[in-house]
Amino acid sequence: MSLEKVLAISGKPGLYELLVQTRTGFIAESIADGKKSTVGLRNNVSLLSEISIYTYNDEIKLFDVFKSIATKENNGEAISHKSANPELVAYFREVLPEFDEERVYASDIKKVLNWYNILQKRGLIAESFSAAESTEEVKEEAK
Repeated sequence: MSLEKVLAISGKPGLYELLVQTRTGFIAESIADGKKSTVGLRNNVSLLSEISIYTYNDEIKLFDVFKSIATKENNGEAISHKSANPELVAYFREVLPEFDEERVYASDIKKVLNWYNILQKRGLIAESFSAAESTEEVKEEAK
C-alpha cells in the first residue's frame, strides 16, 4: 500500500486506505482493523500526503515529520499519543525543533504521533522510506 492513498476522515478514528472512488464518494478500508466503509462527499477527508505542519518560517509536509520521527526512533515506535502534553511537546521539539508552538496544538501533536504509530505497526513507515531512499539512489546513479 502506498502512503499516498492514506486518509484521515473527520469524525472517524484512525487512518484509512482509499480503495475505490464512487459516484457518491469512495470506499475506504481501516488500516487498524481492515473494515471497509463507504464515505460520502459530505465527510471532511484529508490525504496525509497533503497535510503540513506549521513552522516559524514555512510549512513542512507530514511525511517529512514522519521521516524525522523514523530517524529518531530507528524506524521504531514513537512515544504514545496518550502521554502528558508537556512530554509530547518536548518530544515533538526534538523531532521538529522549528515547529510553531502558537499554531501547532497538543491535539495536533497527538494526531501526528498516533498516525505515525498506526503506520509503523503495519510496517508502512520503514517500507515507504526505504522505497523512497532506493528511488533517490537510482536517480543519483543516473546522473
